[in-house]
Amino acid sequence: MKRKIITIIGARPQFVKAAVISRILLAHDDVEEILVHTGQHYDHNMSEIFFEEMEIPKPKYNLSINGLDHGAMTGQMLEKIEEVIKIENPEWVLVYGDTNSTIAGALAARKQHVKVAHIEAGLRSFNMRMPEEVNRILTDRISDILFAPTQTAIDNLKLEGFDNLDINVVRSGDVMLDAGMFYAQRSKELATLPSEFFEGDFILCTLHRAENTDDKERLTSIVNALNTIHESTRVVMPLHPRTSGLIEKYGLELKVDLIDPVGYFDMIELLKNCSLVMTDSGGLQKEAYFFKKNCVTMRDETEWVELVENGFNLLSGANGDLIIEHTQTMLSKVSDFSSQLYGDGHAGEQIVEILLEN
Repeated sequence: MKRKIITIIGARPQFVKAAVISRILLAHDDVEEILVHTGQHYDHNMSEIFFEEMEIPKPKYNLSINGLDHGAMTGQMLEKIEEVIKIENPEWVLVYGDTNSTIAGALAARKQHVKVAHIEAGLRSFNMRMPEEVNRILTDRISDILFAPTQTAIDNLKLEGFDNLDINVVRSGDVMLDAGMFYAQRSKELATLPSEFFEGDFILCTLHRAENTDDKERLTSIVNALNTIHESTRVVMPLHPRTSGLIEKYGLELKVDLIDPVGYFDMIELLKNCSLVMTDSGGLQKEAYFFKKNCVTMRDETEWVELVENGFNLLSGANGDLIIEHTQTMLSKVSDFSSQLYGDGHAGEQIVEILLEN
């Protein structure tokens, strides 16, 4: 009888991380991985395309839960995931990152007395107004194994007293690095954007975080700064549908090169060819580092403090003048990316080995 592992995914970064683990688990004939897609990202370009591009097995369960407030979304996910756990009776439930899908999966498993493994554990922004911060703290506390990607994450858990809890804490490295190294070999062949799109200097920019987009003053400041930067250096922005709607709602005009949300291979090619990354995403800050690009982060804090401490990332918040200043600084800066802040690209193998030993 095969050992069962349920993997909970719902947002773009989780698809990328899950692809690493899924590929390794497929090599184990005695293990059955059951993918549960909560539906948290429901636009085709933000979800389904990733299963096709990254050759992740299609989810056995698609819960189609999206477009709700945080409490309602998490509650419905908790209810539906619990039903799946009762049907499948897994040995482990595997959750990633810090989304509503993450905390719902962890809670459902814990209440059914099923072991929980949290990949990308120990991250802290120290901003409890962020839903992601609440999700990651609670998920860490109710998990059985915490796979921390960095020493900073390990230190955070120690400061919170995890050494005194019956929870196995492992510094595993970052599965996003595994994914970047593996898929970079195929990205040029599988990217869909025309090759001429990558010619010349350009800045890759993403903007989607609620703290920026829901606040008219912050969003206006960021949009104005991006318009100014675009006058001298081309800014390419895959525009999140929600961000697009709010820009229209607030009557703003974004004068950069806007494109639809892209698949993972197109994103890798954009990262390979850009001169700088500007973002309010968590994962893209690391991916910039993986592909040896400096980054300006349009947030007041970051979970990836080692990037800031080592000079690869500057925080600008939503301050327009600071965004412009930091962009010019990082465009002209030559950084040494030889350090291994996120491991050696073999986090997935270590995680699977430990999971199957427990």
